[in-house]
Amino acid sequence: MNKQEYKKIVDKHSPKENKVKNMIIAFLVGGLVGLIGEVLIKVYLMIDGVSQSVAVSLMMVTIIFLACLFTALGFFDNWVSKAGAGLFIPISGFAHATTSSALEYKHEGLVMGIGSNIFKLSGSVILYGVVAAYVFGIIRFVFFGG
Repeated sequence: MNKQEYKKIVDKHSPKENKVKNMIIAFLVGGLVGLIGEVLIKVYLMIDGVSQSVAVSLMMVTIIFLACLFTALGFFDNWVSKAGAGLFIPISGFAHATTSSALEYKHEGLVMGIGSNIFKLSGSVILYGVVAAYVFGIIRFVFFGG
């Protein structure tokens, strides 16, 4: 049996992915995350003296904390497998990736384990985010004067 015949057999017996269903679920779950974020902002704005920008910051910290907590408790992986991009595209996914790496290597110690590997999954997001911000900042400066 050659590689092409093997690939045909594997493709024939592999479960088919329902992309439309996955997109709808991701859309709804992502919307739910956004709704939760908006509710948190409204709750934080009810606290006396909290401005809009502080409320948004508190909301992001809360979402990050909850994603880290649910990852540590083992719930988040199961939720992501069902919700897909709706959970791992928002900032909760970044928190999950970072926490997962930290938990995976904690047995190797704080420095060589967690410290060396915490950004193993999320490091590329940081790298390309910083590079994109730099490039688009230069483009904005050149074409729009800052």
